[in-house]
Amino acid sequence: MTERKAFLLRISPDLWESLEQWAADELRSVNGQIEFVLARAVREAGRGKKGRAGGGTRDRDAPPRDRS
Repeated sequence: MTERKAFLLRISPDLWESLEQWAADELRSVNGQIEFVLARAVREAGRGKKGRAGGGTRDRDAPPRDRS
């Protein structure tokens, strides 16, 4: 398994509640949901490392990419 970096994140209770519900809707942990959202944002901004989509995070719910 890939080593992960741990860090403290301070967010408002309202944002936590929203993330918690979103994560539950998509059958993820809150930590997994935050990682999913951040990886998607990095990918969409074109900021990911070459050869590692989303910085190494699997995007299980994304539609297949058009390779044509």
